[in-house]
Amino acid sequence: MERWWHYLTPGPLQLGTGLACLGVGMQRGRLPTVGPRTLDHWVAVVVSGGRGWFAAPDGIRQPVTAPAVLWLRPGVPHHYAPDGDGWSESFVDFTGAATAAYAELGLLPDTAVVPLTATESAQRVIARIAGVCRRGGPLTGVEAAAAVHELLVELRRHRADLDPAGEPVLEVLRRDACLPLSVSEHARRAGMTVPELRRAVQAVGAVGPKEYLLTVRLNEAKQLLAASELPVAAVARRVGYDDPAYFTRIFTRRVGVAPSVFRAQQYRGDGQLRAVGRAELARELTELYGPERGSAEARRATD
Repeated sequence: MERWWHYLTPGPLQLGTGLACLGVGMQRGRLPTVGPRTLDHWVAVVVSGGRGWFAAPDGIRQPVTAPAVLWLRPGVPHHYAPDGDGWSESFVDFTGAATAAYAELGLLPDTAVVPLTATESAQRVIARIAGVCRRGGPLTGVEAAAAVHELLVELRRHRADLDPAGEPVLEVLRRDACLPLSVSEHARRAGMTVPELRRAVQAVGAVGPKEYLLTVRLNEAKQLLAASELPVAAVARRVGYDDPAYFTRIFTRRVGVAPSVFRAQQYRGDGQLRAVGRAELARELTELYGPERGSAEARRATD
């Protein structure tokens, strides 16, 4: 049996960042049974080899077969162990206010035993946390916490229980996000009902299609505001909003400043605004919307 672990005690400032690493460890072999016990923080136990069992609060045991991750939730009793041949595991303890948002985003699932497609990337992150702890220093807690963020993403990315059909759906939504289409119209273009589209997007992106489309649109709007001299009304139309006032309200609510203020703060041009010609704009809009609508949009934007 091989065992190594290290524990951290984050201070108030570290906890104030929203996420703190409390410990990291690596174990292999015929390990002892854990629990029954209840913790006040999260633990991700990555099982990279072997098999065993996990008991939920109701006492019912479910099998655990590598590769998998055991999510130990704060306040929830748990009880688990490898079988007689042992297993290989790595674990990270963590806490902080940010865990609530990660749970909402689907990176901290309700399911205790989650199968994985692979553990190599997660193990590399955990090994990096272990290296930081071994090395020590004034930034140990900060570096370890930063790696915990990455670990949560890697474990979400390699879940084996999610439907991969959502990936191409996201590609289509990202491609068409700036078209002035409703969610129901996007669903029809994808050959789905709205509930089917919502399930497909949430399976791979955690958020729903409306939120995903809004994020893509606002990201594109920021790019246009920072790098071009298009009027705000033209930017609104470029990202799918026919009503510039509505676009400004949405942008201001989500970004925190109005589009014109964002441009004044973030403009990355040559320091001097230049007019964008109709021909140039038509070429760009044609690439986005096609010849007929691209020409019409260019006329509207430059009139």
